[in-house]
Amino acid sequence: MSIVYLNGEYLPMEEAKISPMDRGFLFGDGIYEVVPSYNGKLVGFGPHIDRMDNGLAAIDIQLDYSHDQWREIATSLSEKNGAGNLGIYFHVSRGADSKRSHAYPEGVSATVFAFAFEIPPEPVADRNVVKPYKVSTTQDLRWKRCNIKSTALLGNVMHYQHGHSEGSGETILFNERGEMTEGSAVNAYIIKDGKVITSPLDEQILPGITRLILLDVLRKDGSIPVEERVVTMQELRNADEVWITSSSKEVAPVIEVDGKAVGDGKVGDIWEKAQALFSAHKYNY
Repeated sequence: MSIVYLNGEYLPMEEAKISPMDRGFLFGDGIYEVVPSYNGKLVGFGPHIDRMDNGLAAIDIQLDYSHDQWREIATSLSEKNGAGNLGIYFHVSRGADSKRSHAYPEGVSATVFAFAFEIPPEPVADRNVVKPYKVSTTQDLRWKRCNIKSTALLGNVMHYQHGHSEGSGETILFNERGEMTEGSAVNAYIIKDGKVITSPLDEQILPGITRLILLDVLRKDGSIPVEERVVTMQELRNADEVWITSSSKEVAPVIEVDGKAVGDGKVGDIWEKAQALFSAHKYNY
């Protein structure tokens, strides 16, 4: 039986109840995070909570939870759900009001919900065992504040479904200028002539925690050059390697874009080195 956290209480999932007037349900009015945990060891915990705090501030949800409180919740959920390989999901909505109104209500308390779910084992930096991805592309039709990790994910869901319907594991998006933004649930990268290149952070792109850690690790190591700049879709299609990153995928290689092979159609050696570096340092954040 899964144990969850709801507004200060740990209880079985089946007993957790949230009002149908909660603005998270009615409007998608909230912020969320997912923190990977392998045998009780959290990946990128500090940056995840910083991003959640930034998101809450951006949409003016008042919640006075410290990093230590969030860590205690994550640790308790891991222990109460058998540790192992878990994703710890944090969800904060504005709370429940007595009426449905678009304006932010006054005098309501935020709803804080968290649960743990199983995730695959830690990725291994071995091109012979990694599961590579095939992706589709389409124009980015989401809202203009993608840097906020909102619970209102219908745009992302529809883009993900686009790829799923075409037999792909992800969808990489491009804006009206033909520039790569990100994926429906991932950040995206190309590798050309030995250099890792990814789109710069702006309102089109979620500041991914795996992205943050990966780029920091690569820059500190210095053996693989990194560049943040505009990437055209033509560059994506002519790349030597393509990667996608997320908390659940870590650094995942892509071998096919829109049915065409990336490079020689095999997982690249630069990916293998980057994933090894990420694995060696990911618990330091």
